[in-house]
Amino acid sequence: MGLNKRNKVSAEFSMSSLTDIIFLLLIFFMLTANFVRVQPFELPKADSKTVAPTNMAVSITKKGDFSYNAGKPASLRSIRSAIRKDLVKADNRENATITIAAEVGTPFERVTDVMNLAKDLKMKAIIATQPNQ
Repeated sequence: MGLNKRNKVSAEFSMSSLTDIIFLLLIFFMLTANFVRVQPFELPKADSKTVAPTNMAVSITKKGDFSYNAGKPASLRSIRSAIRKDLVKADNRENATITIAAEVGTPFERVTDVMNLAKDLKMKAIIATQPNQ
């Protein structure tokens, strides 16, 4: 009496339901991404004071114009070269910090340009805040 039982469990996994879920999530994110708009940001308010050195400060106006250390308006390239010169003269290069003071309504791309400049020069960047009143 040779009774052989074939109780093998199938190791296959049905991907059709997972594919449907992923497709629906993709449609959801594509539709909601159109509704998200980046508006000009307000400067954050904080109780604390800046404790980083502020000898290198980049100001950005609402129009997107840059100025370095409260000087005349300058291009980002000239600010980069001025910061490099000041960085060579700095005593504490590893803790050199750029303070970014952006006016309310400044395009965020301009702030990220300065942050990328600081990253390229291996410096820290902080964003100036308004005090709470």
